[in-house]
Amino acid sequence: MTISLERLRRCSIAVDLGAARTRVYLKRKGLIVDEPSVAAVNTRTGGLIAVGTLAERMTGRTPSHIRVVRPVSGGRVVDIAMAQRMLRFLVGNKLRRAWRRKPLVSAAVCVPYDADPLAERAAVETLTGLGARRVELVDSLVAAAVGCGLPVERPEATMIVVCGAATTQVAVLSLGSIVAAERVPVGGETIAHAVVQHVRNEHALMLPSQAIRPLHLALSGAGAAMDGTEVHGRDVATGLARSVQIDIEGIRAVVQTPLTGVLDAIGAVLRRCPPDLVADLAERGIMLAGGSAGLPGFEDLLRDATGMPLHIAEHPDTCAVEGLGAMLEGSVRPVILDPLSP
Repeated sequence: MTISLERLRRCSIAVDLGAARTRVYLKRKGLIVDEPSVAAVNTRTGGLIAVGTLAERMTGRTPSHIRVVRPVSGGRVVDIAMAQRMLRFLVGNKLRRAWRRKPLVSAAVCVPYDADPLAERAAVETLTGLGARRVELVDSLVAAAVGCGLPVERPEATMIVVCGAATTQVAVLSLGSIVAAERVPVGGETIAHAVVQHVRNEHALMLPSQAIRPLHLALSGAGAAMDGTEVHGRDVATGLARSVQIDIEGIRAVVQTPLTGVLDAIGAVLRRCPPDLVADLAERGIMLAGGSAGLPGFEDLLRDATGMPLHIAEHPDTCAVEGLGAMLEGSVRPVILDPLSP
């Protein structure tokens, strides 16, 4: 693992600060927080108005003196003070009182695979500002693999693709460590931006953020007819409200383009792996995790391009925090690699 499991078992709380959602796991209690990583602030007073789901619903609907912010971007904390305020509200008074009674409490937090020292320091300061006296950093790829139930501690290859809101991480793991990994700036937000641009170019219509989800469902063949679906937005020329019928096949072609970046990352990772590990993957396949693992057409694209079996985790969006929780609870036992005695 990227860190001593013995130190992780001393932690009381695990936090996954994602660009889309923030999740908190409390030891022996389970998942206690699963909310959007969004906060609404009154710019006149500096007061926090809303956090989580309510703040997300305010996006694009606020007057000028209310600002909706996202303190986490691409798995990195970009606004430490706001991230602390958001977490302080989400975890509630009960948990904060428990932390005050245990001044030596330890916490674990997920960080991206290639996080630089500044990103790691921001994650540590976010949790120490809440009262944690020690913060353990865990690679999000390892945590997600554990949460998916992959045997990462064994001497065999496991491949995981973690699709987040802003980025996608690809890694091959063996013996509890990362053998090779890549990170590409392609995620759910990239797909949403491509869809918005396509509708604007083809229909001169600006879509609201809430219109993207129904289009995803239509692309997946659920909740809408496959011959098209109706969306509402603002006309680019007149500024008036207008509705148009969207060609689902046209949207599908637009979505495929940014997803090819993930294929390049998978190829780069496989080229850096020993042949024995690649042979393992041909049989075991690839595990998809992350909140954007269900992107329309993603699974079929990877299966056709790689020729390997594809599996989607049972709970892809909470794999990382569930993996951290398993390590906190002592459910993961690594292979002992002590020197052999003569």
